[in-house]
Amino acid sequence: MPAPLAREFRIAELDDPKPIYAVWELTTRCDQPCQHCGTRAGSARAEELTTAQIEEVATALARLGCREVTLIGGEAYLRPDIEAIIRIIAGLRMRVTMQSGGRALTLQRCERFADAGLAAVGISIDGLEDAHDTLRGNKGSHKAALQAVQNVQTAGLIVTSNMQINRLNQHTLRETAAMLRDHKVRSWQVQLTTPMGNAADHPDWIVQPSDVVTILDTLAAIQLDAVANPRAWEKPRPLGCFNVQAANNVGYFGPHEEVLRSRPGGSARHWIGCAAGKAVIGIESDGTVKGCPSLPTAPYTGGNVRSLSLDAIWKHADALNFARAQRSDELWGYCKRCYYADTCQGGCSFTAHTLLGRRGNNPLCYHRVVQLRREGIRERLVQVERAAGERYDFGRFEVVEEPV
Repeated sequence: MPAPLAREFRIAELDDPKPIYAVWELTTRCDQPCQHCGTRAGSARAEELTTAQIEEVATALARLGCREVTLIGGEAYLRPDIEAIIRIIAGLRMRVTMQSGGRALTLQRCERFADAGLAAVGISIDGLEDAHDTLRGNKGSHKAALQAVQNVQTAGLIVTSNMQINRLNQHTLRETAAMLRDHKVRSWQVQLTTPMGNAADHPDWIVQPSDVVTILDTLAAIQLDAVANPRAWEKPRPLGCFNVQAANNVGYFGPHEEVLRSRPGGSARHWIGCAAGKAVIGIESDGTVKGCPSLPTAPYTGGNVRSLSLDAIWKHADALNFARAQRSDELWGYCKRCYYADTCQGGCSFTAHTLLGRRGNNPLCYHRVVQLRREGIRERLVQVERAAGERYDFGRFEVVEEPV
């Protein structure tokens, strides 16, 4: 019998929906042709929010209770008004961070951003050099990203790193962690590549359900080693050790759930369901609002700030607040009969939807793989419909059951 869930692990704030964390795509202009980009970024949209419009939306975010805004692209630093945007958001007493591929994140840029009020930068590093450069679509991208890590640190900013795990890099997780440790990165957020945008054109890159157990076993081992041997990770206190952070589509409810969702030395946590529209909000560069920045646009657009107030969208848009209610009735497949169904709610909504065409059934789950294996079943994902080639689009896979 799976372990019961402890009440004290729950996050009470999610009972009172507030956009505590906002991820804001400022532009789709980008300086790298990333082959797994969900946005299909490259050129800017025909219409992107002006500085004045951004200030108005930022003010609304602060009023709604937002605490942190992460600026993304494309590449957010390619907006000519980026420093003004950072100052606006920081001036509203919200923490401002940035996610970047780091191709041209120079020391001068980092210093100017720090002066404007930027608190931290996350650099995307998708494994070792060969895999990273293949995924980013250009040679030298990996070296540039590591240089960006150094530039961020030199400018006095907090530096973190994030990685998309797929079949090109899943076998080098330990080596990647060691590389980041050597570059003094303290926090490493990991997520699975999902078939959205450009990644949908590479179905062979998407991990199979059977891969999930090995991936999570390895990530947990890296984290536990960091906690047990903090001096080996260049800091004598567990709170300062290398921290592996499981993103929303890494899990669920296997033996490593708390290890990968809890900060070392902090209180234990586990997955409590999709936070889209409950504690998270995503804003696209043309003003489109979604409950989570990763969600595909077409099924999850709650409105646009050009024609509706952010307050009205947050409070009333059905496409945005779908996760606020109990959703057990929309579960299907294995997720419907799972022991953790009422709490998990089918895992990450955007992963399930971009894989199978609707949320409520997520085959990339540790607990599911293990339980089905005990029944003599192994699942395999097969692409049956290709993506159309639009921003934030997706095709469709089917789950094929095979004997172990």
